[in-house]
Amino acid sequence: MDLNSQTIRWKYEPKQDPAVIAQMCCDTVNRGVAYAEGKIFLQQADSTLVALDSQTGKVVWSVKNGDPKLGAVNTNAPHVFKDKVITGISGGEWGVRGYIAAYDINTGALVWKGMSQGPDSEMLVDPDTTTTWRDGKVTPVGADSSLKTWKADDWKLGGGTTWGWYSYDKALNLMYYGSGNPGTWNPSQRPGDNRWSMAIWARDVDTGKVKWVYQMTPFDEWDFDGINEMILADITVKGKPTKALVHFDRNGFGYTLDRTNGALLVAEKFDPQVNWATHVDMKSGRPQVVSKYSTAQNGPDVNSKGICPAALGSKDQQPAAFSPQTGLFYVPTNHVCMDYEPFKVDYVAGQPFVGATLAMYPAPGSHGGMGNFIAWDAGTGKIVWSNPERFSVWSGALATAGNLVFYGTLEGYLKAVRKSDGKELWKFRTPSGIIGNVFTYTHRGNQYVGVYSGIGGWAGIGMAAGLEKDSDGLGAVGGYKELAKYTDLGGSLTIFALPEN
Repeated sequence: MDLNSQTIRWKYEPKQDPAVIAQMCCDTVNRGVAYAEGKIFLQQADSTLVALDSQTGKVVWSVKNGDPKLGAVNTNAPHVFKDKVITGISGGEWGVRGYIAAYDINTGALVWKGMSQGPDSEMLVDPDTTTTWRDGKVTPVGADSSLKTWKADDWKLGGGTTWGWYSYDKALNLMYYGSGNPGTWNPSQRPGDNRWSMAIWARDVDTGKVKWVYQMTPFDEWDFDGINEMILADITVKGKPTKALVHFDRNGFGYTLDRTNGALLVAEKFDPQVNWATHVDMKSGRPQVVSKYSTAQNGPDVNSKGICPAALGSKDQQPAAFSPQTGLFYVPTNHVCMDYEPFKVDYVAGQPFVGATLAMYPAPGSHGGMGNFIAWDAGTGKIVWSNPERFSVWSGALATAGNLVFYGTLEGYLKAVRKSDGKELWKFRTPSGIIGNVFTYTHRGNQYVGVYSGIGGWAGIGMAAGLEKDSDGLGAVGGYKELAKYTDLGGSLTIFALPEN
């Protein structure tokens, strides 16, 4: 788009087989593009990774990243680190085995590929040099660290997909990302820790070799996908300057790790309603599960009620922001709980491999809404302030040097609040609900703030279905019926100009 005339300069419309739509969990969504060296990189739903000429929109190269007929589709944004474009894979609800892949930005040639589970060689794990957090210290993972935690060959259908966001530390030459839930959602069918699903990974960008890995939710029983972004920040943790990695997981815990070696420093609840675990044991790194909310202990065909958070997590895919000015993180959150009933499911290639039905609703005994926007101190694991919202806050946050934080709401409001105390200073109603990320840029000496509005993903499914329980087990969100009135105008781009000084 030409910023001078606000006209479209070129447009690329990929021709994809419509059959791919049926292979996508949780709506037909796309999480953005990347730019490097005169190319735009787009990861299509049908798993085709495309490099486009940024001036003309013409295809420079394309490569197939997965088999959509098996459910291996793509929704993530590619990321460019050095001379490689990094992409993941979706399809954990189809029995896809997750991986991360690096392609040459100039040719599209595959450079390396690292699996989320299975043999060490396929994960690019060295048993002696790849480390994890155990017994209160960083220690080698040992041989067959993944295979030992799965029953027979279940790891081949093990999920651990990588459809989120990736971060890069240039000085360490390490990239960081999260792996998703194991397949199936019925935990009784896959006993064990199911490593390395639900984990934070650090890989060498040049080789893909794993430096360290930490599993947040061993033996996931609640679909607490682990793909949320990894924020790299140099902060003070317990009085010590630290090269930190901060991650707000769907399981409701905010994690602070030393990104140089994977040492666990902080793990605390960032929504007070979280009840499935009492705390994370800092020596073992394992959450301490509350028995009544254990869907594995309760067993298949038993409806475990009142689990907080719901499967969509205390925070899902809406990215948080960090402000070097305040040293705080600004986090859009869900304030939602669930009932979860697992059932036996058989794997059929190309068909959903879910095995649970859910009902989701506002966290009881609280402010009555389904979201909060919070400020978080990752050095101490404390909420500094929290603004309640009527619905889940599904947009990404933007922190600015002008003491502002912007975020969007499902009613369609773009809001600006003060970083120091959360006081709302301004809001504007866009044409429809917001799940896009707020962004800013300068052009011809002026600064602008923009946001995409238009609802999709789990929020969109919930509104379309208006159900308390989804018969196919993909988790329609009850309580979103009334939001339909905020989606009439579909997708829009709204830009605001800041006043001239």
